[in-house]
Amino acid sequence: MFSTIFERSGMCMARLDPQFRVLDANPDFVRQFDRAPAEMTGRGLLDLMHPSVGDRLGRQLAKLVEGRRSRVSEHVVALRAGGSAFTGELTGVAVQGHDRRTGAIVVLMRPDDQAVPGQVVVDRDRVLTEVDAKILEGVAAGMSTVQLAAQLYLSRQGVEYHVSAMLRKLKAPNRPALVSRAYALGILSVGSWPPKVLPNCVK
Repeated sequence: MFSTIFERSGMCMARLDPQFRVLDANPDFVRQFDRAPAEMTGRGLLDLMHPSVGDRLGRQLAKLVEGRRSRVSEHVVALRAGGSAFTGELTGVAVQGHDRRTGAIVVLMRPDDQAVPGQVVVDRDRVLTEVDAKILEGVAAGMSTVQLAAQLYLSRQGVEYHVSAMLRKLKAPNRPALVSRAYALGILSVGSWPPKVLPNCVK
């Protein structure tokens, strides 16, 4: 029965081993990543994600393996075979064996309505100031408010002011969603690490 649901669910589903490698994936999951089924088997899930979200997602999935959580959910930026990106909600569920240890993880990927069809999709409006751009790059790289304040010679309140303004401007509820939204709108370049705001998005 599980196999039937897995294959015909209409959702993007995959099963991972405790090292986050793909054991098998249903056709919808394979299609979403624009890869052949043989390419998916044995591939690390984190290799399919943009570097900006890989570390955080890895920490969340580790909680499933360690038995600290039974279910996790994370908004991610994922990469297709050709380098194009899409955003979505990834949910991981621990599957326990007879010894009550996590033997596998089932992941469900729900792509956002607004995916990124090309490698770089640019909003033509210059939506960010130079300071906004530096802060957004830092947030995407995982820097804290204190680190950003020290690097940019701003107060912590100043950093939070700029972050709050960008949250409102890009209609994002929190920092991870802000980063995902920036990739989805083509403000952050998909092919760059450390994260880089595209020049024509800066006033």
